[in-house]
Amino acid sequence: MYTDYWGLKKPPFDNVPDPSMYVESHASVENTIAETLFAIEEGNECLTVIVGDVGLGKTLSLRMILDSLDHSKYKIAFVTNPDMSFVQLLKEIIGQLTGKQCERRGKIDLLETFNKLLFETIDEGKKVLIFIDEANAISPANLESLRLLTNMQDDTRNLFTIVLAGQMELASRLEHPKRANLFQRIGTYNRINKIESEELVKNYVETRVKLAGGTGSPFTDDAVHWLWEYSDHGVPRLVNKIAKLCLKAGETNQFETITGDVVKQIGERFEKLTGPAIQKRKSRERPTPQVSREEIVTEKERKKKTPPKEARAEHVAPPPPPPPETRIEEPPVEVPPPTVEPPLPPAPPPPVEPPPPPRPTVEPPVPSAPEAAPAPPDEPDVATIAGFKIKIDIPPHVLEQTQSANTEHRRKIAGVLAAQTLEKNPQLTASPSVDPVSIWSEILNVILKRLEP
Repeated sequence: MYTDYWGLKKPPFDNVPDPSMYVESHASVENTIAETLFAIEEGNECLTVIVGDVGLGKTLSLRMILDSLDHSKYKIAFVTNPDMSFVQLLKEIIGQLTGKQCERRGKIDLLETFNKLLFETIDEGKKVLIFIDEANAISPANLESLRLLTNMQDDTRNLFTIVLAGQMELASRLEHPKRANLFQRIGTYNRINKIESEELVKNYVETRVKLAGGTGSPFTDDAVHWLWEYSDHGVPRLVNKIAKLCLKAGETNQFETITGDVVKQIGERFEKLTGPAIQKRKSRERPTPQVSREEIVTEKERKKKTPPKEARAEHVAPPPPPPPETRIEEPPVEVPPPTVEPPLPPAPPPPVEPPPPPRPTVEPPVPSAPEAAPAPPDEPDVATIAGFKIKIDIPPHVLEQTQSANTEHRRKIAGVLAAQTLEKNPQLTASPSVDPVSIWSEILNVILKRLEP
């Protein structure tokens, strides 16, 4: 193993999100970790976002945030591949939060289960955290469903926090004008950049070697310079990849140090591998014609006798005159004079009928407006939801219990009643353009008003 050759206890440059190999030389990563922890622990935010190009340390940042949390205070779900339907995403989140496979299938059932899970977690004195890596794979429709999911919050605090991490494509989707409602709910919005300078790359390499058990860095200053150049000026994933292969090459060739020449050879190899796949066609080399010495002498004499291009006037022969046109005269055509028809006599005017005698106008008496009858009061158990009048059943004993209950308990009961009402009225979600979460929230608000003491 090359680690034994260099006196290391473990590989220092593996591209894995190992928190034990974290180096504090990447300012944007440090700021991201600090602000996201604030949003979770103190900021009471429902949504926080981390974006950045590939290979900059987004997944490592999430692992560092997880390691910094007190797990006794949270129930945590970590989704690494969100390229799935919203129902599958909900099942994955619920399964991780409960520690067992979720058997529910319908979207309404899953929303009801998630709502119950939120309040059960609050009753245990904990909070739900949902981490979604590679969030750029989430479809726009699922982003909208996540926005509606954030409506399941308490009046005084957020019951859960979602942390999204993804490439710059995620930023473009979130900043689209159509998703202004979702963008406004983001509590912290961080972007991870490259390692800022060559000096920081040197500190990064030396610290990783030290964390792996080394006593000194085998990379010379010249090697660090070329690491900076071939890593696209500070992309950590590229630094790790090139440095790891350099250590292996040093062990194979029994080098005492890693010089700039070694890094250049490794870096150039990757430049060729990642270059354009289509090679340029080489132009055909045409054979040069063989010219005899006599022809060369004759050509030189001709050039001496011929004046330069600017001095000689090119004789341009005038164009030949155009052939004379042959005109064919046609005999004149006699046009007969127009015939003038005599004017017609004017038509006699129509007879004028005398106007009818005026009728006496009698205005009918204006009846007095009857007093408007008061509108019949709405039935207490009927509400209009999405254009439909539906019946909302609240059992009397439930109504009595909620009069003395706190806000959280009333909201928990209202969530269950709203889900039951949605099941009894399938016409509310019959249209494919209707989102069940929005309808459920509307029913929930109606029930909460009726449960108020």
